[in-house]
Amino acid sequence: MSVKTLTLRVRLPFEDHTIDFKESIPLSGIIALFGPSGSGKSTLLRIIAGLENRGNLRLTFNGEVWTDTNAGIFLPPHKRPIGMVFQDDRLFTHLSVAGNLEFADKRSPTVENPITMDQVIEALDLLTLLNKSPSTLSGGEKQRVSLGRTLLTQPELLLLDEPLSALDIRRKAELLPFLEKIPREFGVPAIFVSHAIDEVARLADEVILLSPDGHVSARGPIPEIFDTQEMHDFTGKFEAGTFLQATVTAQDANFQITTLDFEGEVMRMPMVASLNIGDRIRLRIRARDVAVAISRPEGISIRNTIAATISEIKAEPETAFAEIIFTVGTQSLRARITRQAVDELGLKVGQEAFALIKSVSFDRRVMISALG
Repeated sequence: MSVKTLTLRVRLPFEDHTIDFKESIPLSGIIALFGPSGSGKSTLLRIIAGLENRGNLRLTFNGEVWTDTNAGIFLPPHKRPIGMVFQDDRLFTHLSVAGNLEFADKRSPTVENPITMDQVIEALDLLTLLNKSPSTLSGGEKQRVSLGRTLLTQPELLLLDEPLSALDIRRKAELLPFLEKIPREFGVPAIFVSHAIDEVARLADEVILLSPDGHVSARGPIPEIFDTQEMHDFTGKFEAGTFLQATVTAQDANFQITTLDFEGEVMRMPMVASLNIGDRIRLRIRARDVAVAISRPEGISIRNTIAATISEIKAEPETAFAEIIFTVGTQSLRARITRQAVDELGLKVGQEAFALIKSVSFDRRVMISALG
């Protein structure tokens, strides 16, 4: 399947700033628009969907002009092959779950290789919900139904406008696996808006980072952008961390532990049952969750002791802290410890040491996603 391209030029003034966005976006996987409140994330989605037509706009989808304010061109929302999932589910409360799905299915356009009801019901685990009223569903279940109904409109692009923001931690964790499988199982790319770093880390393949004044400050693959100064400026040092890639080597159902191979080192985390042996996964490890030892410790509860080489020490004279950059094989790992600890341990660049990572660091607070 060929990759389609969305080209968007926006100049839209607000009272205190002007959104100035000029990007050409190959539509593959999940692309995240990430940035602080007021940076224009949801406004950009509304422009793509045809729900916003102010300012100086030009939007093309695979070469077809959808919006050009200078030329007086505007394709109305119902003629754009786009599906949009909002923060609230917007289900028809007078219809059952099955009725909501059938409503979209009967009104969907005729396309080659359409997404079917059976596909949606199976992929989103909706079978046991079909006869229920939306009013009886949990927040996560409602969003799964909303997602299914949207997919049955046969979209060529899915817009996700903070679909997890109204959910608690448990419901969010339940919905995330369904969202991340959409491009792979249905062949529909998505643009995802969020202000939550864990959601973006879990779902996105690429991130477009917006500055507070509505400009693009960085763009690229998740591991690359999350390690930039622009991202650190936004998230703050408290959330700074590193992305690692590892391979699943074992699943221990008794202790509920998933074992990984990380550059020849053994890592363990709370079990993710959906992972299979041999899966390559992406982990986000926060620097504040990593401790440092100069010899391999014994008799401690921390399960992950990674042999590594110190490649850089970044002291912060204005604070009590320093950041240690480790090299492990072809990958890197960060630790945030006090400058006093650096001094007392005698840490030096080039020194062999051990990075200690608590297993809990991999739990739901730090997300995991299967790599293509």
